Amino acid sequence: MAFCKVILLGNLTADPETRTTPSGQSVTSFSIAVNRTWNDANGQRQEETSFINCTAWGPRGETIAKYVGKGRQLLVSGRLQQRSWDDKDTGKKRSSIEVIVEEFSFISDGRGGASSASTTTTKSKKSDDADEAPIDDVSDEPIDLTDIPF
Repeated sequence: MAFCKVILLGNLTADPETRTTPSGQSVTSFSIAVNRTWNDANGQRQEETSFINCTAWGPRGETIAKYVGKGRQLLVSGRLQQRSWDDKDTGKKRSSIEVIVEEFSFISDGRGGASSASTTTTKSKKSDDADEAPIDDVSDEPIDLTDIPF
């Protein structure tokens, strides 16, 4: 049995781009910048940023494109997918891994600047339709990390 699930919280690096496939299905592409900080062996704080490409299909992607833009935070979860192609310029085989978005949540920017859809999450179903359901509003209070049981 195999399991592949990714959960990312990051900032969009640019406005999402929505296209339509020849079959009429909409697909939205965007990239999220995810930061990681740690202390090195000398106790110096280090930071690393990873840029993760994401793809959201159908109404899920259309909703993302409508409500978030460059710099806004987005929480996404989904599966990893690897794509391969031949680079026409170099003739070499190229590949990339991207996140296929299955669920997402809009995140408040902490200044009350979240969009009106900031408390919406979208989950995938077996069909192509996206199911939208409101979630409880979360306060902007800091999280006490000692409360987390792991």
